[in-house]
Amino acid sequence: MTVTIYHNPRCSKSRQTLSLLQEKSIEPEVVLYLENPPSKAVLKSLVAKLGLKSARGMMRVKEAPYIELDLNNAKAESALIDAIAENPILMERPIVVNGDKAAIGRPPEAVLEIL
Repeated sequence: MTVTIYHNPRCSKSRQTLSLLQEKSIEPEVVLYLENPPSKAVLKSLVAKLGLKSARGMMRVKEAPYIELDLNNAKAESALIDAIAENPILMERPIVVNGDKAAIGRPPEAVLEIL
């Protein structure tokens, strides 16, 4: 089983989720998404694996770029994907992927249902 975590080490929920995985004897592939932003194709895949209708469901809507880019009024899904690709801080954290399923670790225990 290959598990991947899109991780921000400065985020307490992300650190807690990583610890939870390790407690379950899972050593995930850690993607530091702020340093290595996911491609648009990967972002679209994450939306699908999370079971979301829109990328907006995996966006941090209180971040400055969300407000500055007026993404609340963005109608096109491609605009949201483009915004996350260009401003990875907009991506909710952490996201854990296991095969064709993913979960946002808020709370960290939410990822257990995909393991």
